[in-house]
Amino acid sequence: MGHTATPEAHSSGLTATEHRLANGLRVVLSEDHLTPVAAVCLWYDVGSRHEVKGRTGLAHLFEHLMFQGSASVKGNGHFELVQGAGGSLNGTTSFERTNYFETMPAHQVELALWLEADRMGSLLDALDQESLDNQRDVVKNERRQRYDNVPYGTAFERLTALAYPDGHPYHHTPIGSMADLDAASLDDARAFFRTYYAPGNAVLAVVGDIDPEQTLAWVEKYFGSIPAHDGKAAPKDGSLPDVMGGQLREVIEEDVPSRALMAAYRLPEDGTAAGDAADLALTVLGGGESSRLHNRLVRRDRTAVTAGFGLLRLSGAPSLGWLDIKASSGVELSAIETAVDEELARFAAEGPTAEEMERAQAQLEREWLDRLATVNGRADELCRFAVLFGDPQLALTAVQRVLSVTPEQVKEVAAARLRPDNRAVLVYEPTGKGQQDDQDQDEEEGEL
Repeated sequence: MGHTATPEAHSSGLTATEHRLANGLRVVLSEDHLTPVAAVCLWYDVGSRHEVKGRTGLAHLFEHLMFQGSASVKGNGHFELVQGAGGSLNGTTSFERTNYFETMPAHQVELALWLEADRMGSLLDALDQESLDNQRDVVKNERRQRYDNVPYGTAFERLTALAYPDGHPYHHTPIGSMADLDAASLDDARAFFRTYYAPGNAVLAVVGDIDPEQTLAWVEKYFGSIPAHDGKAAPKDGSLPDVMGGQLREVIEEDVPSRALMAAYRLPEDGTAAGDAADLALTVLGGGESSRLHNRLVRRDRTAVTAGFGLLRLSGAPSLGWLDIKASSGVELSAIETAVDEELARFAAEGPTAEEMERAQAQLEREWLDRLATVNGRADELCRFAVLFGDPQLALTAVQRVLSVTPEQVKEVAAARLRPDNRAVLVYEPTGKGQQDDQDQDEEEGEL
């Protein structure tokens, strides 16, 4: 079979086994017979951080190209076969990975495995100029619809460019630029696929109502013959000083509904105790309607209609604490910024109360357990910890690590990082054309 197994790890009744094929593909299986469904999740260790200047957006472009057919599956066949079998599917791209996933009726797992193996092994047989041009236009239109032509749409891209200096692997976001998308050639795309879409650069997780022995036999049957390839360069160094050393600021005048204050704070990397402490700090400060910033700005002062503070976890570079505040009508952002700094300084000096700590840990625990409770969520987390941290078993113990963080650790990370000299700031000033009364405004925040 050409594989080895690692011992099972137990956490809240969940287990996982890891195997490796001779060509380098890592396989993680988690058996769960609660419902007759199973998830197939494939993570490739490639994201926007692996791209080179002048060719940004290739990782995300390939997410689209992977659904355009392969040697045995023509055109839109991947969608048609999965949905025709009663399943669902999608793919996403981030700074640090690209993933593909199907949730299937348990008796259709073999189909999902065959489909993923066919495009890993034979996508280049179907990749031509026509499909590249077609999906390039799709991605460019996605950029227009989700970034360029919506209120605050380029905020994340702007803050990322401020928070990570020019030349840093995280300086640009996965969507890429219009110019770079236009510049990508068919040879660029083929070289990108050969480099990153190899068995040794991927982790496959299958979770749910499966027979592990039969599932592993199918994996060997369909993936085992795909040749190994090791042409990937060493990861780029994403390390930076703990603090930015000064506030970076940009004022934007656009047709937006209201004034907005957004900021990105440089925080500890994912996979560390300090990273978990930062997550808890931001949850206390801006994680929902019981948070300090919501109580201060929305309920008490009534200077804002929304106030949130969340963590973008990153493993290869400092994580980002994302502050997002939309102002009430007629309120100057300077008053909001002063109040934010007061609340952060007070939190850094005092730390969380016992009640806040308990509530924040319970909130993060619930979010983690909700993820692990679904077959697709668990498959994704097993892949994430395998690709980014080398050990899928860490997914099953993440909750315990969050619960072990102390109030002192939360206070320490807040004092060290949540400072005015450690943030990039965007100030949105409406041009007036699209402004409306905030009491009628229904904000919908998307995921980072």
